[in-house]
Amino acid sequence: MKAKTNVSEAPATSIHPAAAAGASAPAIGAERTYGARNYDSLPVVLAHGEGAWITDVDGKRYLDLMSAYSAVSFGHAHPRILAALVQQAQRLAVTSRAFYNERLPELFQRLTTLTGLDRALPSSGGAEAVETALKAMRKWGHTIKGIAPGHAEIIVCDGNFHGRSITIVGFSSEPQYRHGFGPFAPGFRSIPFGDAQALAAAITPDTAAFLVEPIQGEGGIIVPPRGYLAECARICGERRVLLICDEIQTGLGRTGKFLACEHDGVRPDGVILGKALGGGLLPVSAFVATDNVMQVFHPGDHGSTFGGNPLAAAVAIAALDVLFDEKLIERSASEGAWLAAELGKLDSPLVKEVRGRGLFIGIEVDAQRVSARQVVDRLLAHGVLSKDTHGTVVRIAPPLSIRREDLAWAVGEIRATLKELEQDVQRAA
Repeated sequence: MKAKTNVSEAPATSIHPAAAAGASAPAIGAERTYGARNYDSLPVVLAHGEGAWITDVDGKRYLDLMSAYSAVSFGHAHPRILAALVQQAQRLAVTSRAFYNERLPELFQRLTTLTGLDRALPSSGGAEAVETALKAMRKWGHTIKGIAPGHAEIIVCDGNFHGRSITIVGFSSEPQYRHGFGPFAPGFRSIPFGDAQALAAAITPDTAAFLVEPIQGEGGIIVPPRGYLAECARICGERRVLLICDEIQTGLGRTGKFLACEHDGVRPDGVILGKALGGGLLPVSAFVATDNVMQVFHPGDHGSTFGGNPLAAAVAIAALDVLFDEKLIERSASEGAWLAAELGKLDSPLVKEVRGRGLFIGIEVDAQRVSARQVVDRLLAHGVLSKDTHGTVVRIAPPLSIRREDLAWAVGEIRATLKELEQDVQRAA
């Protein structure tokens, strides 16, 4: 499947074999019948993807502006990453960490070199990597800093999103993420995001670490003031508190730097990586940190059945190769700046703000007039895949490899969508 070249027209439609059977409705119905209802998915059944384009089972093509929450940062079915997956799967896939494998050491070396940190601990999904980091923070607080057993505290930010485990949702400020899932683990204190002085005021002798997203993704693409993270790093250094950055969504070029914390020139004590590290093919994640942090782990303290398997390591290595060989970090910076400027010209009464860095952009809408879900539903009809967050922000995070002409086409569809919704609002007034 080739990407569309005529940006003045809607994407070409090629009929998928399943289309004749009218596959969309049965597939959606079966999922709603047999699956847990923990997602309110958009009504489209996707069947084939290549690059930034996806085709549904009824033959319609869509431009992907979501990248599976940055997990598909290199595009769908990247041939180089796919080849690495196939080649490694034919040799050796999973062994567990009970044994060494030849691919994992190479991944460790790449991750530590790229981050400027000392050691890496592999896992599968992002939440597992966050849980790993939380254990490291607490044990460091108790065994290295000398906090009394059971008293180590971790500071987090309002509006955070670090995953869905019981521990993590316990320190979320989103009521729905917490409702019905308690009791929760103690030991967390939440402060306003983007306020370094709030961090300074919250630190006590029992504070072990500060866990923060350099840019809040699920929170609505919230970009803190410039210099915020640098000031947080200074405060943490002075007060002997670990600075741990969750770069699961923002890392690997998404914001125009390898890590988003680089925008402030910060090297934290630890970073959490995931999503794009799996090349859009596998769940691969890692906690990467200094020797000072990692010294708390000893054999038997922590483990992961699938973490660090040779298949995952081979895919992650290939993903990192693609990131640099194809200059996708630079593309994210340049294309993101262009896209932000174009979206800033939308001139719609429904748009309150456009914000972001690199190809990580949020369009905040006037929720008194229209919900972000209404926008993404209408964009779907226009052949554009996106997703809202909290009903107020439309997320724009396409594959870093996306072409300028495809972005230009998407901007036109976003503009047309907003015009249609403006007319709907006027008719309803």
